[in-house]
Amino acid sequence: MWAPDIYEGSPTPVTAFLSIAPKISISANMSRVSIVASYGGTLQQIFFFCSIASMILGALAAMAQTKVKRPLAHSSIGHVGYIRTGFSCGTIEGIQSLLIGIFIYASMTIDAFAIVPALRQTRVKYIADLVALAKMNPISAMTFSITMFSYAGIPPLAGFCSKFYLFFAALGCGAYFLAPVGVVTSVIGRWAAGRLP
Repeated sequence: MWAPDIYEGSPTPVTAFLSIAPKISISANMSRVSIVASYGGTLQQIFFFCSIASMILGALAAMAQTKVKRPLAHSSIGHVGYIRTGFSCGTIEGIQSLLIGIFIYASMTIDAFAIVPALRQTRVKYIADLVALAKMNPISAMTFSITMFSYAGIPPLAGFCSKFYLFFAALGCGAYFLAPVGVVTSVIGRWAAGRLP
């Protein structure tokens, strides 16, 4: 609930740090616990539910946003659900897909938040202001568009590959409901993130 407000009000380097560092540390600690100790079916169902809730909340909430940073916040919430999909499988394939997903997510987020300060300097605050960006700064517009398409999971970009590995791991561990929910929320997220480019 607090993430969009923090993303909007914080300086961009702080926002980038808050977007990446907690996800990496939590995923590393949870992966370490899952490698050392196994967890039962009840805990796995809780992880499945939390993953589904994060994906749905992130996708649906991003649809109503009008500022540039707020869809990034909701996309971050959705990506927590996608990354948690790999962890909730409880298999080596799930952990591998989680590590791939974290690396790709961190790369996309660093790229997006490297471009946002340039957008702020050109007085771009709302999504509607992005229309003139291609004329003012075509390289930033192209880079930002590719990053947002990767966030959305458009093939053959890296975001698609990370989601593919995560959903494939979910199907491999028998989470036949989790993978289709992830695909549907990814399609909804494509529309929300696709508005930015």
